Amino acid sequence: MRMLRVRDPFHRGQLAIAALFCSLGFQYATWAARIPAIKADLGLTAAEVGVLLMAAGVGAAVSFPLVAMLMRRFDSRRIAISSAIGLALMLPALAAAPNFPVALAVMCFDGFLVGCLNVSMNAQGAALESRHERNAMARLHATFSGGSLLAALVASGMNAVTSTVAVHFAAAAVILFLLVAYASTGLLTEDRTKEKAQEEARESTTKGEKRQEKEGQRKEGQKKGKWALPSRMTLWMCCAMAFGTVTEGAMNDWSALYLKDVAKASAELAPLGIAVVSGMMVVARLFADGWRSRWGDGRIVVVGSAVGGVGLALALLSGGLVPALIGFACVGLGVAAVTPCVYVAAANQGSDTLTLVAAMGTTGLLAGPPLIGFIAHASSLAWGLGAVAASALVVSLCGTRIRWTSPAAAPGTAEEGVLTQG
Repeated sequence: MRMLRVRDPFHRGQLAIAALFCSLGFQYATWAARIPAIKADLGLTAAEVGVLLMAAGVGAAVSFPLVAMLMRRFDSRRIAISSAIGLALMLPALAAAPNFPVALAVMCFDGFLVGCLNVSMNAQGAALESRHERNAMARLHATFSGGSLLAALVASGMNAVTSTVAVHFAAAAVILFLLVAYASTGLLTEDRTKEKAQEEARESTTKGEKRQEKEGQRKEGQKKGKWALPSRMTLWMCCAMAFGTVTEGAMNDWSALYLKDVAKASAELAPLGIAVVSGMMVVARLFADGWRSRWGDGRIVVVGSAVGGVGLALALLSGGLVPALIGFACVGLGVAAVTPCVYVAAANQGSDTLTLVAAMGTTGLLAGPPLIGFIAHASSLAWGLGAVAASALVVSLCGTRIRWTSPAAAPGTAEEGVLTQG
């Protein structure tokens, strides 16, 4: 499959990487949409379904050491394509699982592949921005949501045709293979010779500056395959990513229940919570790259997450359906650009930093909803969502401690200038 109609290198790369983001959203939403059918086919209890869902998150969270090693040894293009193909194969494997232990193993490996694809596709997005000095990451993250929407539509259509999970997952795997084939023609590939030359140039420019010299030593350790302790700024990035994904995940999982139980919305209106949060995030991510060019990543993260946290807190204090929807909209608008911006900043520090930050993002998605549930059980759901508002404010604080770099002036990216389009 060739992209002959797309002549501009930036747009060709953007579309190819977007296909990866779309494939990840599509794959996740496909199996999530058939959880009731999987539960019935395998005869699972509610507790076993919870463990099955947890397995994917655990697989992604514990993938960090191996993903870090793979990113040092292979280029992100190869890892992205391999993991995307593997995720396509996971769907038929899950449909064919004869019992709970096999399904558990499939989901755990699925989570590992998600970790690989998440890191490699974000590395590709950061490299695209660096190479062409143009913002693209927010729109790429918007296509993840687009992939989830596509999966929901396909699942609805397949349910009208057949109730067999295996047929649905086989058709979804074909769609994923087509997306991977499209992506493979425009992804960025690594030039090791240029990488070595640019590494030497970076080392010469940082000589004499103590802080930058330590950072260079850390990156040299990564290059030799040795793990070094993360820098202070890396820890701030991890904190921002973890609390940012806690905010995203908790809002998706608890907003409908809040509207029903606390705001006393009808059963028909309760799903509006998820719709408002997700809809605002998609719209904001479509425009966020322009905002990044105008105001910079740091301001977008600090101001945006503060707007989300304060807006949600005021809505919880006010009570009622309309204030809640306004507060949810503030969260979707405010945190939409957090993860794209933090991924770019992490990629600028090297593949190990990017991998660690991505793992913390997965941990936030995994730990966030149960943590909010625990708080809600101990007090009330209003206090649980209050913790979500606090999480958004923590992201704003972390944003003030991160050294943000625009793509036009990001000489330290892990793959900057050493990638060409294949």
